[in-house]
Amino acid sequence: MSSRWTMKTATAITTSTVAIARVLLVSLVITIILAIMPTPALASPSSYTPLSDTSINALLLSSSGAVGGESSALTAVTAADFDVHTGALLAPILIPRVPATPGSEKVQQHFVDFFRREMPLWTLEWHNSTSTTPATGDKLVPFRNLIFRRDPPDTKPGNVARLTLAAHYDTLYRPEGFIGAIDSAAPCAILMHVARAVDRALTARWAADRREEGSDDGLEDDEQEPEKGVQIIFVDGEEAWVQWTDTDSLYGARALAETWHEQHHYHHPDGGGVGTFSTELESISLFVLLDLLGAPNPRVPSYFAQTHWAYRHLAEAERRLQKLGMLETKGRLFLHDFDKSRFGGGYILDDHVPFMERGVPILHVIPTPFPPVWHTMKDDAAHLDVPTIGDWARIVVVFVAEWMELEGFVEKVNKEEGEVKRGREKEEL
Repeated sequence: MSSRWTMKTATAITTSTVAIARVLLVSLVITIILAIMPTPALASPSSYTPLSDTSINALLLSSSGAVGGESSALTAVTAADFDVHTGALLAPILIPRVPATPGSEKVQQHFVDFFRREMPLWTLEWHNSTSTTPATGDKLVPFRNLIFRRDPPDTKPGNVARLTLAAHYDTLYRPEGFIGAIDSAAPCAILMHVARAVDRALTARWAADRREEGSDDGLEDDEQEPEKGVQIIFVDGEEAWVQWTDTDSLYGARALAETWHEQHHYHHPDGGGVGTFSTELESISLFVLLDLLGAPNPRVPSYFAQTHWAYRHLAEAERRLQKLGMLETKGRLFLHDFDKSRFGGGYILDDHVPFMERGVPILHVIPTPFPPVWHTMKDDAAHLDVPTIGDWARIVVVFVAEWMELEGFVEKVNKEEGEVKRGREKEEL
């Protein structure tokens, strides 16, 4: 068993009592912090609106032109994005992506081009930092996080509570040529798919909200909740360069969490205050981290009592999709802890930790045990299970659409686009 496994999970069996004590101590400290720190952006179950079966069908299959939960339609949608050779989203990421190398820069450009081409309303923020590493001596290595954000129009800093989805895109420094297909090319591709799936419905929902606001009596509700936005973070520098320690790991996440904790929103030019949230960190309603996804038969537990309600929503999305026949895999459920009631203090060290230490609520989507290919040269395209990737994408799409309360807006977009298409066809005749 590698030292990385020992350090990355507090529940793994290890022969090092020092390592166990260290991880448990960190876990205890974080538990205390979470107990005393306020989390003003933490959403409640009441702000989560389930989708109808009709909306789920429209959301997941509209791009294929198919109806119902036909397996051929699901396969077509999955292959278009996640085929390891031709998938538009996944295939370009299946290369070594060591920070500050041409491979890393190529994948960064893949993210940028995708959002610029497919979803121009999303904004991009680069977060840059540098650090020395045990492998590079005194040389400073640059780490670049990419944050793609979609907020409601005309909102001001500090007034938007953001659902935050994250995955790391870097790969191990050694062994040379390591691909990191589950770790974490597939999770990155899943997040790209999710963003595109909900983008048009977000536009429709916010347009409807603005029309409704324009027709009210002009009175403001002092108890009105902050508006909802969504952001996707592609994190650099998750992997250790030599051996996992507090300083040789999570380079990008540590730097970003610190920046977002320290930087405060300025006062609005119109004289208003900073809004509900004074920092970007406070505005995170839930931090959903995807890691090590793409191997067959995953088992993902619920790690935190604080966010078990969110885990249950994610698990319920999987159960509904299974009942509707809209999952390609036919085995046991990925998210098996729906009825969990007892939680220990253990957790897995990953990119969420710097945020969790500062009071951000976390939903960690990572299998236990880790897939057998983890940190081996077999973590490549050939060992991915594409139907599993497609199912993860569908589960997360439904979760995000329900979180963003998109019920009815997917069908609205599809209807309007269908009318435009039919109009063009008539003109051509």
